[in-house]
Amino acid sequence: MAAQETAETARVDTWIWSVRLLKTRSQATAACRAGHVRVNGERVKPAHAVRPGDEVRLRHEGRDRVVIVTRIVRKRVGAPVAAECLVDNSPPPPPRELLAAAPRRERGAGRPTKRERRELDRLRGEGRGR
Repeated sequence: MAAQETAETARVDTWIWSVRLLKTRSQATAACRAGHVRVNGERVKPAHAVRPGDEVRLRHEGRDRVVIVTRIVRKRVGAPVAAECLVDNSPPPPPRELLAAAPRRERGAGRPTKRERRELDRLRGEGRGR
C-alpha cells in the first residue's frame, strides 16, 4: 500500500522540471527555495510532494504560471506528453508591443553627443527637461 501511495506523488521541483515549466532541475529547486513556488496557496520547499489535483503557482521571468497537476511524472518527458500532465490556467502573457524595448543606437554610431544624451534622457523620463 505504501508503494502505491508514493507512486501518486513526486517532488515539486522534479515535477516542475519534468513537465518543462523550467529548463533545469536546479532552476526548479532554486525557485522553490526563493519562495516562487506555491502548492495550493502555500510556499513549499523543493522536496514537497505534489499529487494529481494540486494547484502549482510558479513565478518565473516576471510571469505567473498557474497549473493544475493531472498526472505525475518524475523523468523529463517530451512536450506533447508534458501537456497532458497539467492543465494550464495561467493568465496570458503581456503582448510584446507593451514590453518597452530599450532604445538602441545603430552599430558604429559611436557615443551619443551631449545633446543626443539629453534627448534620450528626456524620452526615458530621467532628464531635467532643459
